[in-house]
Amino acid sequence: MKKTTLLISALLLFQSAISFAQAQPIITKWLQNNTTTGTYYTSGNSTAISNGILVNCQQVRYSATNVYINATGIPAYSVGPFTGDGNPNNAGNQSAIFKFPITPTPNTGTPTATGMGNIGVCINGVAVFNFSDAVSWKSSTGAFAGGPLGGAGDGVWNRDAIKYERAGFDCSKGHPAGTNYHHHQNPSAFKNDLTLVSTICNLYDADGLYVINSAQHSPLIGFAYDGYPIYGAYGFANTDGTGGIVRMKSSYQLRNITTRTTNASGATVTAGPPVNTTYPLGSFQEDYEYVAHTGDASYLDAHNGRFCITPDYPNGTYCYFATVDANHNSAYPYMIGTTYYGVYANRKVTSVTETTTTYLANDSFALNNLDITVFPNPATDLIVVQMGSLVSQNYTIDLIDINGKVVLTNKINQGQTLSYLDVQTIHSGVYFVRISDGKNNKSTKVIIE
Repeated sequence: MKKTTLLISALLLFQSAISFAQAQPIITKWLQNNTTTGTYYTSGNSTAISNGILVNCQQVRYSATNVYINATGIPAYSVGPFTGDGNPNNAGNQSAIFKFPITPTPNTGTPTATGMGNIGVCINGVAVFNFSDAVSWKSSTGAFAGGPLGGAGDGVWNRDAIKYERAGFDCSKGHPAGTNYHHHQNPSAFKNDLTLVSTICNLYDADGLYVINSAQHSPLIGFAYDGYPIYGAYGFANTDGTGGIVRMKSSYQLRNITTRTTNASGATVTAGPPVNTTYPLGSFQEDYEYVAHTGDASYLDAHNGRFCITPDYPNGTYCYFATVDANHNSAYPYMIGTTYYGVYANRKVTSVTETTTTYLANDSFALNNLDITVFPNPATDLIVVQMGSLVSQNYTIDLIDINGKVVLTNKINQGQTLSYLDVQTIHSGVYFVRISDGKNNKSTKVIIE
């Protein structure tokens, strides 16, 4: 009887641990992979090359208070090239372990500034950086200094990375610092923006972590270094989860200035360059000011977030949003504001120092819940399959003829959005594109001319 009681107690504890894990998005939302390796582009070559590095996250472990994520920092979508602004680097294996609190804590004291380097991690293990590129204006020389330029600027007028590094971002809006591939902004492909500000996707696949969909609450795409979640660009209109889906709006706006001699508080500071066509407003972080918007819950706070109900947090949580404008172009401060909402810590650790349980990802996902687009239709040389949300598992894409024979096959891996079928050598006729997760299938009829 005693052994039976002990066995039942152990089973109940195990079931309790499983239920606990399943209820915590910071445990369950990481994209896990131990088979698929990444790819990258070289300049001018639209055929991606394998880098032999596992993509996404390789292991998730948790205790009663913390979760540990092993990740390479390499996404499933192809990266590069980064030569537009002279960046000679490529994405490399970070072999990182990140430690996040399961229950983050609001900061009731002085907010911590979002500094250089990692300030968060996407759910595919890719780093999140802030809005800066480590370069600022140096008044004594009348030029930029710091970061890749060398030396040190005044640190008063700090360059906006989205503006000054855009030529070096790949199609997924990322690039490496050294070998640390990262996103300063919403990790969706440039080509999927409503107004194009970069044409790099014309040669390289228009892939990214997810596709912005104005009709759906955006997915959870990562966690900040204070432990709070980061969502994509759209959310519920009201903080209680009602009011439909709307674009989350930054409360930062460009200041009405013609000279750079004061900061947003009006205090006199070391002068920056003039406001002109060479240095237009928006070139520097200090060109923006925060203006609170009352009565409209879709405007975010100074940290670029709000407390609200989301699909993953039915009881509500504080969360950040990766803000974009009406054209889906990135909007300052892009991911996280100038300061964190919660208590910050450096989340990169060298080892796991407590007893943990390994979380095994659940592969079940309803195909009918995915927004899948197959185009063009009719097709002549290429069929594109695009997932309209974040893909959390691997899918096989088959082209099937009317006799049921698979004539072409490809795949979309978790953390990707696109797959291509080259049909230039396929005979004209009626076919079916089948998307399968190994258990469930969804098919679309296509015509090849």
